Order: sequence, then C-alpha cells, then structure tokens
Amino acid sequence: MSRRRQAFKRPVNPDPKYHSTLVTRLVSVVMKWGKKSVAQRIVYGAFDELVTKNPAANPLDVLQRAIDNAKPRLEVKPRRVGGATYQVPLEVPTDRQVSLAMRWIVDFADARKGVPMKQALAAEIMEAYQGQGNAIRKRDDVHKMAQANKAFAHFRW
Repeated sequence: MSRRRQAFKRPVNPDPKYHSTLVTRLVSVVMKWGKKSVAQRIVYGAFDELVTKNPAANPLDVLQRAIDNAKPRLEVKPRRVGGATYQVPLEVPTDRQVSLAMRWIVDFADARKGVPMKQALAAEIMEAYQGQGNAIRKRDDVHKMAQANKAFAHFRW
C-alpha cells in the first residue's frame, strides 16, 4: 500500500437497465475475467427470477434490503502489539459494509453447485432479504468474533 498519497474514490456509473449504482457494484462483484456482459446477464436474470417468485416486490428494493441485512457492523483486524498479535474489534466503514455483504452473497451463490448462477444468486438475495441464509450466518459469525475479542478493543488506533 502506497504511503505517498491518498487514493481517491472514482464515481460509480449507474447501470443502463435499472439506473442504480448498487446494481453496477453487484455486476462488478459477479464479473470474472472482465466479462461484464456475462455478469450483467447473470444479475439481470437473477432479478427476473426475483420478480417471478415475488411479483409485487421491486427487485432493487429486495436487493437493498438483502444487503442491509447482510452488512456487518463490526469486524476484527489483527494488530501487533509487543510481539503478540491481537484480534481487535473495529467498526466497519459504510462502503466496506456494502462491499462485504455483496461479496458474501455472490460467493455463497457461486458455491451452490448444480444450479445456474442466476438462480443461485436470486436464491441467496431472497434468503438475505428474509434474514436467513449463508450471508446472514457469515455476518453473525463476524459479529460473534468481534464480541469475543471485545477485551482487546483498547488496542484500536
């Protein structure tokens, strides 16, 4: 990591279909090997699956609520103090909360074998929307780890 100067955040362009920056970020997380059109097909297909399962709900609202449910508030980071490494609980910045939630949802969707990715992604988003599933369990594990290491909170700086 460079100590020379602060890296600036580039603005994220909204996606062409839903005009949402959140969907653009999800497409970027799903994308592999720079194949953006394939990633867009997967995400838009997952949104179509969400609409067929729940016609009354807007897929953008479902995605937003799923990410809000999966966002971690605390996490642990290793800090080296006097030759010992402590897991220090820290509050997670907002941008990182969204990134972690999206990454967890996409990774657990990708881990589902024997199911097309768009169906797996739709299922993971729906489970996170309902407050259950693998991404929620991962968030709870991260929170438990932070709670267990609360005694080392004074090492944060």
